[in-house]
Amino acid sequence: MTDKEMLIGSLSNDLYRVANLVGRGSEKAAHKFWLESRRWSEELLSHDLEEYIHNIILDLESDQAAKLSRAKAEKLLMYSVLLQNYVLHSRN
Repeated sequence: MTDKEMLIGSLSNDLYRVANLVGRGSEKAAHKFWLESRRWSEELLSHDLEEYIHNIILDLESDQAAKLSRAKAEKLLMYSVLLQNYVLHSRN
């Protein structure tokens, strides 16, 4: 697994955690994972990324001050699945 794949996988996991915690009503805990996901996304910007991955990262970067709502959690869950699928199938 490359560094880029590790970072994308870590971002995917944290976005999944945020989405699940928001769904359970634990916004305070979700916020901690949201901050951690920001770390991964900032680090990923220095890598050569496919366009759709880059667009996801840019969307996450532009959404930093927004409140963690259910609608945002659904979007983060979708991004989590897309990123996870990328890592799982990037070597095939």
